[in-house]
Amino acid sequence: MHAASPLPAAPPPASACLLRLSALGDATHVVPLVRTLQRAWPALPIAWVIGRGEHRLLEGLPGVEFIEYDKRSGLRGMFALRRALRGRRFGALLQLQVAARANLLSAFIPAARRIGYDRSRSRDLHGLFVDERIPDRPGVHVLDAIGSFCEPLGLVQDRVQWDLPVPGDAHAWARAQWAEDGKPALVISPCSSHVLRNWRADRYAALADHAAAQGWRVVLCGGRSALERETADAILAAMTAPALDLVGKDTLKQLPALLARAALVATPDSGPMHIANAMGTKVLGLHAASNPARSGPYSDRRYCVDRYDDAARRYLGKPAAGLRWGTKIEREGVMDLVTVDDAIAAFERYRADNPAP
Repeated sequence: MHAASPLPAAPPPASACLLRLSALGDATHVVPLVRTLQRAWPALPIAWVIGRGEHRLLEGLPGVEFIEYDKRSGLRGMFALRRALRGRRFGALLQLQVAARANLLSAFIPAARRIGYDRSRSRDLHGLFVDERIPDRPGVHVLDAIGSFCEPLGLVQDRVQWDLPVPGDAHAWARAQWAEDGKPALVISPCSSHVLRNWRADRYAALADHAAAQGWRVVLCGGRSALERETADAILAAMTAPALDLVGKDTLKQLPALLARAALVATPDSGPMHIANAMGTKVLGLHAASNPARSGPYSDRRYCVDRYDDAARRYLGKPAAGLRWGTKIEREGVMDLVTVDDAIAAFERYRADNPAP
């Protein structure tokens, strides 16, 4: 994080539009940027062009007008967005996504200033759709890169604040799932949307059984996809201890509340990793396909397993330090580099730092 910033040296833009469609984890990384803009300029009108699932997660974020774009709608949806914005012109568009679809969509959003990524992080002709760029700072976390979008506006993100909009009834649902009996909960969210980041079910089961043997409650969570159901079933079948199966039973509003009740969340690089972190929960992150320094839990990576350098050497023939920042190593079998012993060691690091009362 940067040092504390002075008062804004520049006047605020008339309005700001943020363009970040997906994914869930990256949407949580944008929230601190929203908070930074709002702290500096409480009256600044902020709109956010966002994907459907991400909107469900963040609906109710104070002071933000959400404009939903369905990625499946293609050009038809882009023209519909332009019609919806007819007569409006934002003071600044913050183009927070470099994928081709998002780049094209940005052309349908009227704005006086169009701020995008530095050249090293640009792709898919991103530079054709922006006229200003954020500073080029290699080696920073995704959240800090997003946070630097306020700098062309004269601000510095000197504080990271989430306060995700989680309603009271979501917290009530989470409290109803298990008793407040003093037993810590290991919540396992086993699936990423990138399947090559996922760990084997039998390894999750071994970690879960180890936690249960230490007196922990084990909870499985996940969405409603066939893969998530099959993975959870395989974990349950391989376990000897019981587990609470909540896969497919929560909503995107209830998920943050559920993760907030965990003592520790075990997950690959995924949306739930970043939602848990935003809710203040420690994360046992499982990393080999992606670099935790770039895309791991932002606040605390002490309990992560990091086999990214091993993956770089095995699959790309060079150390992680020799790779372009942000390189993914999503190869078949890469997550097998993360062993059960690695995960148990990370779990035990957490227990050592947080002894039972």
